[in-house]
Amino acid sequence: MEEYKNFWAVVELADGKPKGVGFELLNPGKQLATQKGEKVVAVIIGKNAGAVAAQAISYGAGEVIVVEQENLSEYSTDGYTYALEKLVQKYKPAALLVGATNNGLDLAPRLAARLNTGVAADCTGLSLDEGGNVVWTRLSFNGKIKAEAVCRNFRPQIGTVRPGVFKRTEPDTALKGNVIKENIDLPANLIRTRLVEKIAPETSETVDLETAEIIVTGGRGLGKAENFSIIRELAGALGATVGASRSAVDSGWISHDHQVGQTGKTVQPQLYIACGVSGAIQHLAGMSGSHNVVAINTDAEAAIFKITDYGVVGDLTKVVPELTKVVKEIKEKNQ
Repeated sequence: MEEYKNFWAVVELADGKPKGVGFELLNPGKQLATQKGEKVVAVIIGKNAGAVAAQAISYGAGEVIVVEQENLSEYSTDGYTYALEKLVQKYKPAALLVGATNNGLDLAPRLAARLNTGVAADCTGLSLDEGGNVVWTRLSFNGKIKAEAVCRNFRPQIGTVRPGVFKRTEPDTALKGNVIKENIDLPANLIRTRLVEKIAPETSETVDLETAEIIVTGGRGLGKAENFSIIRELAGALGATVGASRSAVDSGWISHDHQVGQTGKTVQPQLYIACGVSGAIQHLAGMSGSHNVVAINTDAEAAIFKITDYGVVGDLTKVVPELTKVVKEIKEKNQ
């Protein structure tokens, strides 16, 4: 057990560009590593990995392990599991932090099985216990309780962490770190799948809730899909991203990409405007990190008002257009 040291954060790439959650993980990873007198290491596999190494260092990585080779340019379960397995066997990290993305949720349990260790999935909190083990906190029973998992007897400790749970630090280009380039000798027949084609979603709208500074969310109180036009207009005036509650998504009014909550995205915007959102605990679990919360609802007893900074009791179909009008007027005056 004493041979395993340092905290690894896997920085996932998509088309050669890093996903934000990888840099977010460097923040808690560094905090935990510092408590143990160790270092946080970024692990980057895929196309353009070498170029992303400098970014990882600027976000706090004391060291970066880079694997950039043709047969690992695109994600595959077989290839990436094998590569990480070999890296873990060589360097023996104490813990691996993996983003709870589609690929991360696929990779982490497969890797854990190969290494004969455990994995804590979809975590929302990280800390250390008295023995120096990672305490992985996750929501259970639809967000009604918080559960803590500890892997005391096996290494490395592995967990997936929800995007948006932790804030990335401000990048500092003056930071220095060591970059290690590795080449993994993959058997020719190891990777059993290949990427044939990428099909873009049938929409021109970009939904990036995890990094949004302002989010305007619509809930069941909208009444119908057409009323999302009111939400979009306010979001457009504010330069915000459109969010949605689970009930709005389940009703088919908007795509799942917009969903905020335990089964959607975890967000931490500077401003969160909830329109017609009742405040179910599952939704609150996804937006509780918001810095300023505004709620608009006809029900003065709605649970959402218990956590808001500002609340408006009224018909959102009347209140939101008026708010949009005021925002536009202020912007015109300041131009």
